[in-house]
Amino acid sequence: MGYRWLVVEFKSKSFEYSGDGASALDRVIRDQFAGASWAAVRKLISSNKVVINGKACGDPRVTLRAGDVVELNMAAPRRGSAAAPDPLIEFVDADVVVVRKPIGIASERHKNESRNLEDVVRETLRRTGTRSSGRLRVVHRLDKVTSGLIVFARNDIAQKHLKEQFRAHTTGRRYVALAHGRVEAQSIDYRLVRNRGDGIRGTTSDAVQGYHAVTHVKPLEYYRDCTLVECRLETGRTHQIRIHLAARWSPVVGDPIYTKGFEGELLECSRTLLHAQSLAFDHPTQSRRLKFEQALPKDFEDYLLGLVRASGAPDAGGAPQQISGERESEGGPRGRSDRGRARRRT
Repeated sequence: MGYRWLVVEFKSKSFEYSGDGASALDRVIRDQFAGASWAAVRKLISSNKVVINGKACGDPRVTLRAGDVVELNMAAPRRGSAAAPDPLIEFVDADVVVVRKPIGIASERHKNESRNLEDVVRETLRRTGTRSSGRLRVVHRLDKVTSGLIVFARNDIAQKHLKEQFRAHTTGRRYVALAHGRVEAQSIDYRLVRNRGDGIRGTTSDAVQGYHAVTHVKPLEYYRDCTLVECRLETGRTHQIRIHLAARWSPVVGDPIYTKGFEGELLECSRTLLHAQSLAFDHPTQSRRLKFEQALPKDFEDYLLGLVRASGAPDAGGAPQQISGERESEGGPRGRSDRGRARRRT
């Protein structure tokens, strides 16, 4: 069984090792929780959440002896983690700033938005004493309803260099989303239009209209009524992931636009469960590749744990997998569900 199932089971009890001889921590936990995979056990231990006799342990090969008490502390800090100058900032230097974008805020200034991430980051850099070169330069965007990693340039040279990388698709971006229904591995290749006929962005089969867009989708974990998926983009159109998944009758859980008209059982959630988890690019002035990864936000993880509690472990038919990888994607387009699917304009 997967990592989240193990967390739910482990949180409900601690145990005392009573074996006849010494044994490795990972083996003891796996024996204690029948069905847990080796990968799930070792991921849990390496996160520094397992406590032995009151002391956190991040080594799966540590030896347990009779009488040792093992428990789970989900509030423990990750091993080797250090407090950032500000929780909003992932990385900053003279050329770039990588930001952990929260939901509910636009990426850049807009006449209809009183608050935007661009201004918030500038204020944060000023407050934390980071030398500022004035305005930030927008390189790419995340939807207002999407959380995750985004990069701003801090000068014109950096902006030009980064924009060229995004245009050439040499950046790495990976998204994680919770989609309705059972989603299989697939590549979605639908052209996207600004107005599918009802004022909402959508897809079209007309080879002349719209913009070419391709999303590669891989299932990570199956639940009773939904699937946790990884999305990698060949293109970076507005709302791309959201529209493409809806066009395949699997809109993102909590999406305020593209779940409309979906005929399946609609799962309720106060936020759109789409997260830009990984970001990689070549530094604009240094000869090195920068790679960043942000764990799922707590509310996203809590929702997944709630699914496990409600229906048991993720469906074994879809071999739950740890979310990992290096290549990534780009920001998404649209697609609302009409009669269970997104309307296709022809």
